[in-house]
Amino acid sequence: MTLAPPRPASVTDPGPLRRAAGSPPKARDAAFYRHDLDGLRGIAIALVAVFHVWFGRVSGGVDVFLALSGFFFGSRVLRTAMTPGASLWPGPEILRLVRRLLPALVVVLAASAVLTILIQPQTRWETFADQSLASLGYFQNWELANTASDYLRAGEAVSPLQHIWSMSVQGQFYLAFLLLVFGCALLFRRVLGRHQRTAFVVLLSALTIASFVYAVHAHNTDQATAYYNTFARAWELLLGALVGALVGHLRLPMWLRTTFAVVALAAILSCGALIDGVNEFPGPWALVPVGATVLFILSAANRVADPHTGGRMPWPNRLLATRPFVALGSMAYSLYLWHWPLLIYWLAYTGEDRVNFLEGAVVLLVSGVLAWLTTRYIENPLRYGPAPAAADAAPSLPLRARLRRPTIALGSVVTLLAVALTATSFTWRKHVTIERANGKELSGLSARDYPGARALTENAKVPKLPMRPTVLEARKDLPRTTEDGCISDFDNVDIINCTYGDENAERTIALAGGSHAEHWITALDLLGRKYGFKVVTYLKMGCPLTTEQVPLVMGNNQPYPKCREWNDKVMDKLIADRPDFVFTTSTRPWNIKPGDVMPATYIGIWERFEEAGIPVLAMRDTPWLVRNGKPYFPADCIAEGGDAISCGVKRSDVLSERNPTLDFVDRFSVLRPLDMSDAVCRPDICRAVEGNVLLYHDAHHISTTYMRTMADELGRQLGAATGWWADR
Repeated sequence: MTLAPPRPASVTDPGPLRRAAGSPPKARDAAFYRHDLDGLRGIAIALVAVFHVWFGRVSGGVDVFLALSGFFFGSRVLRTAMTPGASLWPGPEILRLVRRLLPALVVVLAASAVLTILIQPQTRWETFADQSLASLGYFQNWELANTASDYLRAGEAVSPLQHIWSMSVQGQFYLAFLLLVFGCALLFRRVLGRHQRTAFVVLLSALTIASFVYAVHAHNTDQATAYYNTFARAWELLLGALVGALVGHLRLPMWLRTTFAVVALAAILSCGALIDGVNEFPGPWALVPVGATVLFILSAANRVADPHTGGRMPWPNRLLATRPFVALGSMAYSLYLWHWPLLIYWLAYTGEDRVNFLEGAVVLLVSGVLAWLTTRYIENPLRYGPAPAAADAAPSLPLRARLRRPTIALGSVVTLLAVALTATSFTWRKHVTIERANGKELSGLSARDYPGARALTENAKVPKLPMRPTVLEARKDLPRTTEDGCISDFDNVDIINCTYGDENAERTIALAGGSHAEHWITALDLLGRKYGFKVVTYLKMGCPLTTEQVPLVMGNNQPYPKCREWNDKVMDKLIADRPDFVFTTSTRPWNIKPGDVMPATYIGIWERFEEAGIPVLAMRDTPWLVRNGKPYFPADCIAEGGDAISCGVKRSDVLSERNPTLDFVDRFSVLRPLDMSDAVCRPDICRAVEGNVLLYHDAHHISTTYMRTMADELGRQLGAATGWWADR
């Protein structure tokens, strides 16, 4: 997010005032420039940082910045578009944005890259590389939106670059708004004449309403993805731009302006405490911080609209126009860039989920120092040119050369950093791609060298060999159904049927439910081809067979209404298709205590299968790896120097002593309980590695390589449950 967006020196002047970094404001600045909005920006960044660091909440400060960015940028672009004879070539404005925004961003990204290498395991480097490229390309919000909707990445740690989503939203808005306004002005300037302002107001109003309606819809449909959606956020910037088009024509009495300012500040200051922005934005509740920002802008409207006011502002505006608030606002952009990665890297270093008061204070202090240095020595010189001291350093040179030489040198350094960061990111991604390409041999690993589950079920000897899949191979060690697109994603409620095993067999096992049913496809496919049955899939990400009215996504507890819709459809189809057996999971981990449980919402499923006479192969769910209430990746743990034991979990923490499904066997004759826990866990511990094979490709899905080694034990249990064969 652009916390100190490119702005005009005045909201009424046709051209910006330019002054050297660090120089005092001139009289003309004081008469026209809205210093109180700089102060509001300072308040907003303080709220963002404090709520992030100490409370782990969204303060609404980001939304304040979005509205201010729309106001400042929109005002200037609209003023240029409506000025007769003004150039409508967007090149200079785009160059101005690049000079304003990229230098500080590049420096923070480069520093974050170094900290990532020093602090985070190499399993996280690929994600950082992807997100650093997305940040430089200003599409980080879409990268995060894809991650939010990717079930297989739901357990990944919080990114140190997550906060840059808002900057990407603004960058995309700036470019689109600039091209839209200049394009309309170029086409219709002569036709509209003096009615240009009215036309732009109508256009912006329509776009604002359309974006807000879309935001409400997207919020209700998929809030986690909508949070990062440019189109769902555009109304916040558009509303600021719309106010910029109207503010010069308002006449408001002082008492009303004071009321506006007080109410606006109260709403902004209380927003983080009263509204859960993480779950409520960008829906209707975002109107609180955005609307408050608009009120605050309007509270000093007379200052620029009515010369008879003498420049008087309400007392809240005068307070925010004082030096401390303005100074904080002037480095808001850099402070925003620095505070979040420093917080995340400190948490990664300490292994804690939150910081205490002292740690938080240190993070904020260091962030403030780095923000001041970045603003003083990187942002301002490249934005305004070097300070006078720098210009006097070489008096023998012409003035233009004295001004340009330090700026060119600094710009060159920043450019080299950007090139190095881009090259390094692409190089690491290439390295990971090559290693995973070599991982195709995982399907042909020697059973003697890599016994996997057979080390537990058959006491197979385990030679000393490197673990496979490696920590970099693990993430892509996925079942065929995922690669073949045979599992419905979060947004899809269609039933996708794919066939595995012996496709020509008459006997059928329907594999139904969520991804914890899905990861058994690897073993079932092998067994189907061996024993002559086919496996037909009925799968949806994160959606087990359940009668729950308001399902939640396991792991983040987000509402999942499409899971309910899909369940209604899939149960009807399963009963209509009448497979010989339905293979699905029958337990889930407890969220409130150790062990596992068969949820009450599964009972309705068993009742329907009982009525239809369709037997169920009820598989006990595999353990979820959780520490301090949050899932973790064993590959990350091993990459950080852990081993099979330290990166595992106690069996009693994740599995109850008795399979909960057994309590319902007498009640439902169709249940055929399966339990592969002893192929995953030892009597006291569930290790991260068994038989030289990594068990999980994330926090709770069995790796495809390990699942192959479980086929023999699953075959023994399936043979007994189905009566189709008998394996000893």
